[in-house]
Amino acid sequence: QVQLVETGGGLVQPGGSLRLSCAASGGSFGGYVMGWFRQAPGKEREFVAASARRNSHQYYQDSVKGRFTISRDSSKNTLYLQMNSLQPEDTAVYYCAADRSLIQSDYRRHAAYDYWGQGTQVTVSS
Repeated sequence: QVQLVETGGGLVQPGGSLRLSCAASGGSFGGYVMGWFRQAPGKEREFVAASARRNSHQYYQDSVKGRFTISRDSSKNTLYLQMNSLQPEDTAVYYCAADRSLIQSDYRRHAAYDYWGQGTQVTVSS
């Protein structure tokens, strides 16, 4: 059973940066597809970024390309999301997700992931 714990959320001004972390336990970290999703109040949960197994490829939602970077440190079993140039529309609860058997066409579908963290709030406001 994989357990995921996100940290690093907070309040930041527009244009600022945050780095989210997702500590994973209970599974072979490198063998999992890992993703970041977010959910704003009253909105559906949406894909942000994904890291293929062993971080072989990275995928991003168009609105975050060039601003966000997903990475993982296998020695620490930790997934990261570096977020730069944050804007008010990035405000949401951010979730880390993992799955061992996803195919590429499913990476962006939140319903396809088996394991989820509890979420961390990111608020971008002046």
